[in-house]
Amino acid sequence: MIQATAQVHPKAKIGEKVMIWNWVQVREDAEIGEGTIVSKGVYIDFGVKIGRNVKIQNNVSVYHGVTIEDGVFVGPHVCFTNDKRPRAINPDGSLKSAADWEVTPILIRAGASLGANSTILPGVTVGRFAMVGSGAVVTRDVPDYAVVVGNPARRLGWVCECGDKLDEKNHCVRCNKTVAVGKPEA
Repeated sequence: MIQATAQVHPKAKIGEKVMIWNWVQVREDAEIGEGTIVSKGVYIDFGVKIGRNVKIQNNVSVYHGVTIEDGVFVGPHVCFTNDKRPRAINPDGSLKSAADWEVTPILIRAGASLGANSTILPGVTVGRFAMVGSGAVVTRDVPDYAVVVGNPARRLGWVCECGDKLDEKNHCVRCNKTVAVGKPEA
């Protein structure tokens, strides 16, 4: 279902059972996997890849170079950046064009959750089932199952796939399982 006020480029690839709400813009060559929900006011840049069963909340900006794997939650007002040295003009004063900047990719691994108003900087990988706290500024890779908060984001602890905190032995009482925490897979 695509709302009438949404602008979806004819070259965008939209999976089955995708819901695209009001005032969304999806650019050319973007890919959105089946079952994904794209909420009001979201911008999805050209060439962005979004997996299956992703939930993107209101007013998120997903810029060129971002890949979001399956089952990711993206809270309201999350911003993905893609340029490590942003400038409006070149040293000679001329306006920068697309040829004057270099995209640095971002990868959000399966099952991760990004809290409201978090900012993900260029070149970052957020690991599987990691949780990024609201308002966090993620400046470096986040390990699988890590909880990060703050500016810059720092690890606060570890969580299970269900979202509950892990104990000191990386065990989840709710699921009664032990989780292998650590570095995000490249």
